[in-house]
Amino acid sequence: MSINLVMPSLGESVIEGTITKWLVHEGDVVTREQPVVSVATDKADSDVPAPQGGRILKILAPEGATVKVGDPLCEIDASGASLAPNRPANATVPAPPPEGMSATSEPPSAAKPAPAARTPRPAAAVRDEAASAASGDNGTGRSSPVVRKLALEHGVNLDQVEGSGARGRVTREDVMRAAETRTTESPARGPTEATVHGVADPDLAALLGTGVKFPAPNVGYGAYKVPPYRAKDGDQVVPFTRRRRLTADHMVYSKLTAPHVVTVAEIDLYRTSKLREQNKDRYKKEGVPLTMLSFVCTAIVRALREFAAINARVLDDSYVLLKDVNLGIAVDAPDGLIVPNIKRADELSLRGLAKAIDDVAGRARAGKITADDLAGCSFSVSNPGIKGNLFGGAIIAQPNAAILRMGEIKKRVVVVEVDGQDTMVVHPVMYVALSYDHRIIDGVLGNSFLYRVREILEKAEFEV
Repeated sequence: MSINLVMPSLGESVIEGTITKWLVHEGDVVTREQPVVSVATDKADSDVPAPQGGRILKILAPEGATVKVGDPLCEIDASGASLAPNRPANATVPAPPPEGMSATSEPPSAAKPAPAARTPRPAAAVRDEAASAASGDNGTGRSSPVVRKLALEHGVNLDQVEGSGARGRVTREDVMRAAETRTTESPARGPTEATVHGVADPDLAALLGTGVKFPAPNVGYGAYKVPPYRAKDGDQVVPFTRRRRLTADHMVYSKLTAPHVVTVAEIDLYRTSKLREQNKDRYKKEGVPLTMLSFVCTAIVRALREFAAINARVLDDSYVLLKDVNLGIAVDAPDGLIVPNIKRADELSLRGLAKAIDDVAGRARAGKITADDLAGCSFSVSNPGIKGNLFGGAIIAQPNAAILRMGEIKKRVVVVEVDGQDTMVVHPVMYVALSYDHRIIDGVLGNSFLYRVREILEKAEFEV
């Protein structure tokens, strides 16, 4: 009995992925849940496990191929799980197919008769392609996400690239030829007129519609033009990594889409700090780090239950109050900032949140975050740590409606009332800033939510 390993859904809005590396060869015996292939998507890089033990009969999608969700990746003989590997000595991973040919397509042959009739294409696909061509969508309708990222990295406008693939699709080779042409042009030549969406995710671009134009990198926007760069001795050009490009696209999209409002609160952490000092050693012995971030996150999820309109996302002409509170934690991973989230964080106790935060942060720094860890976030918190400075307004992580950024905790002189008298004392104080989307969150709601977070922390309303 043979089964197919298919391309799984690796996150919200992910419709395809690129095979980056096969971890097995044809003839290898694999076990259930063993990673067999690495796939890169617009969201994250993931290893796809075998759904069942057996022998790899045939690799259907070679390295470098772009496959859609549901397409077969390889064929597994489920009856061969107990057999020893029997891979030929010269077995290799198949080479990528020519652009326009699917991973399972056979090469053209003169002896093979042509089909009598062309298979009709779905009407929706025809409409989408026609709309894409008419709207000038920077090639999103005739190129894969990987090709669009490559074009962004090299500053190539896909609208101006003639595709050599099937039905005019733009290939990697087309982009690289266009990039080489740009680099051979005179550096004294000024930038040309261009407007592009500048968004790697086609779903995000679709949300913007055709009426919004993004400034092109190194070109400018409207009447403003960016001066051309001229190399000087000692300058170092650093190419964008894939994650850096995704982050850049996300941040530009968020600032252009959501009208940001920032409100700041000063929080006296005296009581919460005392509570932490009294219990942190006990938690440490149990393998759970009791950090101030744990207390802040507990206060946030409790306030989100009371102010449900903060835990929301905006649609075209409406918005959704999300049932699940999935709390995103910004982590400075080796490859750049990443925001995994804790699912249904409002159902966890202080201890449970502290443990979950330690888990996702550790896996993020070790490069073991999955696409599911990144999908479904409903509210984010950013903690710059001991070098976080006074405070700062973070950019909202789309499609969330708000994000809270912690500042540094510093001892300050505060005024408290003791026996009816105002007294100056030294307490640990932190400023926190809430950035919210003014399309659906007004000042009263945003300030009320932040006030409640402050109140919980100042009163130390926690069960430890």
